[in-house]
Amino acid sequence: MSLSVPHLGTTDVQETLRRFQFAIAQIAEGRTNAVGSVTLAANAASTTVAALTCMTGSFVFLSPQTANAAAALATTYVQAADITKQQFVITHANNAQTDKTFGWVVLG
Repeated sequence: MSLSVPHLGTTDVQETLRRFQFAIAQIAEGRTNAVGSVTLAANAASTTVAALTCMTGSFVFLSPQTANAAAALATTYVQAADITKQQFVITHANNAQTDKTFGWVVLG
């Protein structure tokens, strides 16, 4: 789910407070913009993921969503140097499999 935090520029204070309350409730229920899914590129040793909330110093966590992704987990990782503004790069085995799908979370 996408989460939107209201801007402070509105003149309707009650509406602004209602939107902040909704945004905080969504975060408390585990909904943020810091998640997604990616299928690793076939016949390549890395896959770049666009992640708007990502920045240098963030932590990326991967969770396999398919059997081939689970089998590839030991050789699939994100190096700290490959986490940059609005993207990260996953290093992985170079093979022809097209169904290595992972869920991801970016924190920090």
